[in-house]
Amino acid sequence: MTNERAASAATAPTDDELRERLTAAEYAVLREAATERAWSGELLDEDRAGLYACKACGNDLFVSGTKFDSGCGWPSFFDVIDESAVRLLPDLSLGDERTEVRCARCDSHLGHVFPDGFGTPTGDRYCMNSLALDFEAR
Repeated sequence: MTNERAASAATAPTDDELRERLTAAEYAVLREAATERAWSGELLDEDRAGLYACKACGNDLFVSGTKFDSGCGWPSFFDVIDESAVRLLPDLSLGDERTEVRCARCDSHLGHVFPDGFGTPTGDRYCMNSLALDFEAR
């Protein structure tokens, strides 16, 4: 873990700190629940071994072995590193019920989870915004 990530992992950053550190697009996704455009994320095609963490606070979320190509246009994972790493909340914002995924440490929006990860060990598809994640190759 880098020193910067270790420091940010100790406490959840404030919105003011995040406004200073993140790009406008990252802030919009993480703190305002925006969604990046499909097929635009840097981490979509990332295939190296490593760890995915919350870009806002450094909370470890996913290991590369759970990432799969779902064809949806966003990085997809079939399981979280630990169930306590995320909070799952009902999301009715588009008229249909979806399940929002938020970082359990800093309450940042990460994406959504869907029960359509066919062929995966869990049957789930955690559909994440690249802008919400940091990747550390291992």
